[in-house]
Amino acid sequence: MTGRRMHPWLFLVLMIPFGVIAGYVAVTLGFQLGEAGVSVAEISALGALTTLPHTFKFFWSPLVDVTLSQKKWYMISMVLTAAAVASFGLFPATTAGLVAIGFAVTAGSVASTVVGMSVESLMAHSAAEETKGQAGGWFMGGNLGGYGIGGGLGLMIAKRVSEPWMASCSVAFLCVLCGLALPGLPSPARDIAGGGFFPRIGSSLMDLWIIVRQRRGLLALILCCLPVGVGASSNLWSVLGHEWDASPDRIAMVAGVAGGLVSAAGSIAGGFVCDRFPRQTSYLWFGIFVAQAGVALALLPRTPLMFTLCTLLFSFTTGLSWAAYSAFVLEAIGKGAAATKFSAFASLANAPLAYMAVFNGITWTKWGTTAMLLIEAGVGVLAAVLFVLAAKWFFPRAGSNPDLAGDSPDGGLSLPSCQQDSPLDPRN
Repeated sequence: MTGRRMHPWLFLVLMIPFGVIAGYVAVTLGFQLGEAGVSVAEISALGALTTLPHTFKFFWSPLVDVTLSQKKWYMISMVLTAAAVASFGLFPATTAGLVAIGFAVTAGSVASTVVGMSVESLMAHSAAEETKGQAGGWFMGGNLGGYGIGGGLGLMIAKRVSEPWMASCSVAFLCVLCGLALPGLPSPARDIAGGGFFPRIGSSLMDLWIIVRQRRGLLALILCCLPVGVGASSNLWSVLGHEWDASPDRIAMVAGVAGGLVSAAGSIAGGFVCDRFPRQTSYLWFGIFVAQAGVALALLPRTPLMFTLCTLLFSFTTGLSWAAYSAFVLEAIGKGAAATKFSAFASLANAPLAYMAVFNGITWTKWGTTAMLLIEAGVGVLAAVLFVLAAKWFFPRAGSNPDLAGDSPDGGLSLPSCQQDSPLDPRN
């Protein structure tokens, strides 16, 4: 790496296309499909398609580590992601157009996985250990802010133009502009060099194996699988907003631009917190905050004002949660084959988004919105509690298994330490 200094806000800009595609599908297309009479379950399933490729992206992640540079991969995948977003306006937002839209969503989501991988690798090699929380916060702020751009801004434009392609192409152009931030980052040298293609792939996978054999890496891997703080119900705001008598403009604001900005602010704030408190502990606390926001939305009076306040609170707490996720993963993986290692964790972390999206569709169909929100909140809190107990009982810091020992007291999970009075005390 060159040694140039950079500010982590560049990760925010570079990650915007990654979030745009999910936001456009969940909010803009979700609203259009809802207006056309498409069911909530079908819309929720379409949203799950945006996360499905991210669940399996580990299988192609080593290519980013062993072939082209991170910057070249970014440019290629960013242009393909923008092209997919532009194509959304070419298909009718109706039941008849769902198949074509589904193919475009899947293709664009696959391209966006490489956008994420390239930025993750650049971040892992560029961010200092003491600022990985901030780097993760800005990084996730771009993801969530992009979600707001793709959703809110996309919907606002779509409602004011004569043809759907005008909105999708406008948002796609903004994705292309994000590439202008790329020269501001240093170009890291490859830690995996020499040998043929397959030996280098093997070295990448071995680097991952070394990480997951460590206590901190293994606990991080387990935590990624759990539905803590995922906030999957936010994908349905554009469909459910009418239950609070929210107008289309209000829905577009809270589920789109304003929600994206608030969640990005939560990510940046969460990143600073994660540089001052144990990162996995912070993630669990933030997941509980997300659950509380969901309970508030479910139980408070159903008015437009409460819809605005509660969904924005939900967005802020989700931003906190995902910043902590990025921070504890960065902490666990180190450098080396960063794209491969981060993608392994991210693939698992996207699984809860996918299965909770489907689960929310089922619970909404059976019991309605209130039950869906309360059940999602309860599942998140239960998962956090079970993780704390499992970490304490099965993975003690000074256990007899040498593969799970040796993490730094300041860097690993602080929850199970026998010296702590409370397993959820953020002061530790």
